[in-house]
Amino acid sequence: MGTPEFAVPSLSILFDHGYTIKAVVTATDKPRGRGHEISFTPVKKFAVEHSLPVLQPDTLREPSFVKTVHQLAPDCIAVVGFRILPPEIFTIPKLGAFNLHASLLPKYRGAAPIQWALINGERETGVTTFFLQEKIDTGNVILQARINVGENETAGELYDRLMILGAETVLSTIRLIEQGKTNPQPQDEKDATPAPKIFREQCAIDWTKPVQQVHNFIRGLSPIPGAFTHHTGKSLKIYRSRIFSEEGTGIPGRIVVENEFIKVFTGKGVLEVLELQQEGKKRLHTNEFLKGYRFGDNLRFL
Repeated sequence: MGTPEFAVPSLSILFDHGYTIKAVVTATDKPRGRGHEISFTPVKKFAVEHSLPVLQPDTLREPSFVKTVHQLAPDCIAVVGFRILPPEIFTIPKLGAFNLHASLLPKYRGAAPIQWALINGERETGVTTFFLQEKIDTGNVILQARINVGENETAGELYDRLMILGAETVLSTIRLIEQGKTNPQPQDEKDATPAPKIFREQCAIDWTKPVQQVHNFIRGLSPIPGAFTHHTGKSLKIYRSRIFSEEGTGIPGRIVVENEFIKVFTGKGVLEVLELQQEGKKRLHTNEFLKGYRFGDNLRFL
């Protein structure tokens, strides 16, 4: 059961290793893109290309869907990037249902674990598989795999690496379940931290914060939904940055443009902007951006 690109390698690795996939459950088809053409989810696209049965229930409590899953009689259900499963579903398989989550649970429970790990400056994260319970992201842990985080790594880059690590962990989890060798461990509630969905209004850059926090905020929101700032009423998204100096003070948001570089003062320290995008324009490296954008006399981001 899964929907986004993140789930495709997990489905693919099980398919490639010869497991019988009785059905693939994914979100319903929706209009996507500028043309609003009806398109498949990434998981459905893979399933159709490999002739796997696809189920797309509107709700997971639909009696017809529950009946279908009972009739399929799966040994196990693997969940990656999907909705919250009700007990009527996750109690069906005789060997259990498990979820892959992109954090080291119990840290970063919720919809945006990768983004929040970077925003909070984590130097290590990973993936967790756990048996499903009613309360989201709280089940007993089966496996965890850890990965170091680069100091300038963006959420998009970390997503790609965790997607592959997650698929390998799903395969290892299935093998343990198959062999009856799981030793699920309860999560320590005192270490639990939330990772709620991030909305656009939360993505405005606060230049009064120290440079490390601003840098982490930008890379944690890159490329989606994207950290933004304003200049003379224009919205600018910043996708990539690096710390120029952790020292130095100036008016937060003050811009220094030198040759092909944009540097910005924060509450403490100076940030260099490497990639940005004016609203309605293309995403560009700073040197290309400066060829078509004039800051004029107003050298400050707000």
